Amino acid sequence: MPGGAAIGGDYAAQAWNVLPPGQAGGVSFTRNSTDQAKLYDALTPLRDRVTDATLGRFFKRATLGLGGERVVRTERPRPGVVIRRDRWGVPHVTGRTRADVTFGAGWATAQDRQLIMELLRGPGRIAALDVPGIDAFALALSGRTFEPSEQTERALLRQYGLLAARGPKGRQAIKDIDSYITGINAYYRSAGFPLKPWTRVDVVAVAALLGAVFGAGGGDEARRSELLAALQRRLGGEGGRRVWEDLRQRDDPEARVSVPGRFPYGERPVDESGNVVLDSRSLRLLGAGRATSRLPMSNAVLIGAARSRTGHPLLVAGPQVGHYYPGILLELDLQGGGFDARGASFPGISFAVLLGRGVDFAWSATSAGSDLIDQYAETLCGGSDTRYLYDGRCREMTTVDAGVLKGRPGEADRRIVFQQTVHGPVSGYAAVEGRRVAISSRRSTRGRELVSSLFFLDLSTNAVRSARDFVRAAAGMELTFNWFYADDRDIAQFTSGRLPVRPPTVDPGLPTKGDGAHEWRGFVPAAAHAQSINPRSGLILNWNNKPARGYAGSDSEWTWGSVQRVDLLWDAVLRRSKHTLGSAVGAVNLAATTDLRSVRLVPLLAEAMRRTAAPTPRAAAALQALEDWRNAGSSRLDADLDGWIDHPGAAVIDAAWSRLADAALGPVLGPLVDQLGAVVSRDQPFNAGGSSFYEGWWSYIDKDLRLLLGKPVRGPYMTRFCGAGDAGACSRALWSALDAAAAELEAEQGAVPSAWRASALPERIRFAPGLLTDTMRGTNRPTFQQAITFDGHRPR
Repeated sequence: MPGGAAIGGDYAAQAWNVLPPGQAGGVSFTRNSTDQAKLYDALTPLRDRVTDATLGRFFKRATLGLGGERVVRTERPRPGVVIRRDRWGVPHVTGRTRADVTFGAGWATAQDRQLIMELLRGPGRIAALDVPGIDAFALALSGRTFEPSEQTERALLRQYGLLAARGPKGRQAIKDIDSYITGINAYYRSAGFPLKPWTRVDVVAVAALLGAVFGAGGGDEARRSELLAALQRRLGGEGGRRVWEDLRQRDDPEARVSVPGRFPYGERPVDESGNVVLDSRSLRLLGAGRATSRLPMSNAVLIGAARSRTGHPLLVAGPQVGHYYPGILLELDLQGGGFDARGASFPGISFAVLLGRGVDFAWSATSAGSDLIDQYAETLCGGSDTRYLYDGRCREMTTVDAGVLKGRPGEADRRIVFQQTVHGPVSGYAAVEGRRVAISSRRSTRGRELVSSLFFLDLSTNAVRSARDFVRAAAGMELTFNWFYADDRDIAQFTSGRLPVRPPTVDPGLPTKGDGAHEWRGFVPAAAHAQSINPRSGLILNWNNKPARGYAGSDSEWTWGSVQRVDLLWDAVLRRSKHTLGSAVGAVNLAATTDLRSVRLVPLLAEAMRRTAAPTPRAAAALQALEDWRNAGSSRLDADLDGWIDHPGAAVIDAAWSRLADAALGPVLGPLVDQLGAVVSRDQPFNAGGSSFYEGWWSYIDKDLRLLLGKPVRGPYMTRFCGAGDAGACSRALWSALDAAAAELEAEQGAVPSAWRASALPERIRFAPGLLTDTMRGTNRPTFQQAITFDGHRPR
């Protein structure tokens, strides 16, 4: 294969991607450590002023094979394997056999991401076991070492039995993993690294970490039920439940969805005899509290053929996994032995491309957060903390000795030991009507994460030849993601996940009784998952929002309401009747620096407030600044790089939002505003880890104010929040909140509102954990972003 050319041809008309800060990930910096950060940062200030002709200034070409790129370095780590590095440092791995290619992938991964791989392998075991009270992802970034027990190693190794049971594909996947591990260890030996060799268990651990951080949802029923108990104590049984259901936004008919049709899941049952409500403030979690949290930070814009100027679909999409150096993702181009794919992968499981492109199609994903985790209230026996009632008899909890977490300098080592029931690890204790219970968690994908690798191998070897093939393949992915596909004719989405079928006695938003009478009854079949091929709208847009009507948010997902950040994508895309690849990139870029609160809520707040007079000229000026900013586009850019966001409206909304939120909901919630804020953040600072405007009280205020103002509302809340339904009282409370924020700004920055500014420095993107000091402008775009369109296809 001369120059590493693609085996199956390349049907892309345009193919671009970017992965900041760069491909290199060593302690010693090279030009490839930061060169892609410069591309990424250059796009941000353009907003939507992007054309096809300028894409090369912000992305690098993503051809299969070198595609004309100059070879900077060539390695031959063993006979049959060639790795050619282009000017961006991207490894183009070619091999005579499939084993050669996966060996080369392991070698290149170890070369580029040895540091992050070593950080992940220990904490990945914590994630695989769902160790309570330890955030595995945060542990990985801390650099602390975890030494697993034999019990842990045996538990993780069992996943290979599940893979082998999948038949020839599963057995081939094991061979792929083994040759990949061989490549990693071969590089370690060649570089003289005195590190423990990688094993099969390390691969399982990293797969589990990926699944726990990005591919799971639910598992927060206990805290949410405590809020219900507090609401019922304040407002009465029925009144408290009504407010709780309003705040839960289980299936808001006004929520933006990505695909048409109705796919019921997670509905409220008539009979909740299988649930409990924890006594308010009774929950005591073990360790540091909640385990690894899902990171919902990715987006996708798919434009169908009829809405494309070329008559071929357009895809601009990618995962937002946060920003790190070394990068938490790396890029690979894999050619030979059946492989023909390029894109991003996760160090430690990069024996296939996870997000990228094949010869005539591209794919991507966003976290879906579907309800894969349930918490159970286990009835304790005879005052014991370790004996619980199940199927009519008392049982002893199982003790898991996970291993030793090594202490930092000056700290003692810590033995990680926890208890588990038939449902899973015990994460804490609480009370139900005064009686002590244990809280355990059951995750449907626990011990099964590696099975999902078959999906990535199908994609990387181009076993997928059509949108329907893609949907069938995605149905085998057990982790919960929204998967997106585009070729020269079709666009598609499938929302994956091993979705439990709960009995009709269980509300999935509350803890389940652990007595054995309310267990799962299988898993949702593929046909019932949210999915679509070529929707009539010609668009599939997703920013971790609700996939489809009827698809209720999980117990940990209360943000799928009438205002979601995906609204910004819809607004930007609908500015044009037809798009080019450049204008689609521009639409995503515009949304990435636009303030959702300004676009969707400032007009309503202004109308509600003007029902009464402004209490001070200062408050009136602050409201005018908000309206002027909204009319000017609601941008959070620091265009002149003076360290301040350009418009004073940003300073006003940042200072006022939490006050406004409390003023709106406070008349009903009273002191419980803080308890709600603990489960649903009032606000999310811009560029908060890349997930700006994902979580907030946007929808609560939007729906409540529209009803108060006499505007149309589908699915109105049962509760009147602001002013308890009195427009005058609501107006005065909002004015008071805004005036307090304006007073704060006046004290800090003077009495001239036009001079008020919010600092742009906290919003600049920094690369954790701090090895790299370079920063980028604040923006809410994917970490790895593809922009691609095809004009041909293999014979169908």
